[in-house]
Amino acid sequence: MEYKYIVNNNNRIIIRDELILSNQQILQAINFCNQALQKLDQETKQFDINIFEILGMRNLSGMVGEYFAKSVQRFSEGHLHSNLHQDGYPDLLLTNTRESLNYYASLYLEQNGKKYPSEKSLFSPFKYGGIEVKATCGNTPPASQSPKPLIGEQRIEKIISLDWKAHHRETNNLLAIVWDFINKVPTITACFYRNDLNMDDWGKIVQPRKDGGRTTSVSIMTAGGVRKMCEGWLAVIDMDAYIEAFSRRKWIGYKIKE
Repeated sequence: MEYKYIVNNNNRIIIRDELILSNQQILQAINFCNQALQKLDQETKQFDINIFEILGMRNLSGMVGEYFAKSVQRFSEGHLHSNLHQDGYPDLLLTNTRESLNYYASLYLEQNGKKYPSEKSLFSPFKYGGIEVKATCGNTPPASQSPKPLIGEQRIEKIISLDWKAHHRETNNLLAIVWDFINKVPTITACFYRNDLNMDDWGKIVQPRKDGGRTTSVSIMTAGGVRKMCEGWLAVIDMDAYIEAFSRRKWIGYKIKE
């Protein structure tokens, strides 16, 4: 099923004054990602498996982000390629010139259709930059205040905050999405882009606890950073509940129209 989105033609994905992706390409990527998740749901349920419950919310949000990043690459007409190193930065590497594409091609060996990357330092950060992709399904009140939504249950009416996370405070050129369960399937409900984030838009880095409670360092975007991201909205699903929710002052700040 393909959903309708309201698109903001006043914001575009620009890096160093150059248009990298059109809003139409982003819309294609959103719909492709949604359909891939729908297909995953259908295929796994044939085996009585609810893949989303198995993954759990944290892994599921990461997977939605990965699906979307791959979808963006697919419709980028070669301007972006996935970072070949799992810990590389950014997620999508800028290959929109012959020079940057040739450089990217020099960083891996290809055997049997697989690309084997060279050292991590060449992919983190990538010399020519690119786009980082982050996903969130938002935060709901603590369970002590109200029951947490179960996996598969729509969350929009309960969301109180958005919290994109990064491993450092230099993250910029950020393509961020919000997703929710629609008809029990993860679905992208909004997409945002900013190329002017700074360290003040990210919170203090939280280091891993000695007892292993957190596996990696993390910085959570500040409330001001979230508002800044939301002002850079690219697309919002054309459903009243989401248009109303994102119109809150701390997010987009007004009710968008087609």
